[in-house]
Amino acid sequence: MNNNDLADTIAAGAGLTKADARKVVDAVFTAIGDAAAKGEEISLNGFGKFKVKDTPEREGRNPATGETMTIKAARKLAFTPAKAIKDKLNG
Repeated sequence: MNNNDLADTIAAGAGLTKADARKVVDAVFTAIGDAAAKGEEISLNGFGKFKVKDTPEREGRNPATGETMTIKAARKLAFTPAKAIKDKLNG
């Protein structure tokens, strides 16, 4: 499912036009991205949590040459599904 498919599903379920539903989808993802950029945790009841995690600098290998290199520290966005979602996935 992509953004357009999600907007179509929301439009059908909420009685919105496809254009309005697309604006809602875009606004939700923008809000999640903005909150994550600030380092905030995003908790959506019944769906799950998005949480920013810091990964430390570490040593790795260049796959082309096998040479040792340093991989920079970074931030990543992790998702933890809620119990209801886990139950849906696992029957």
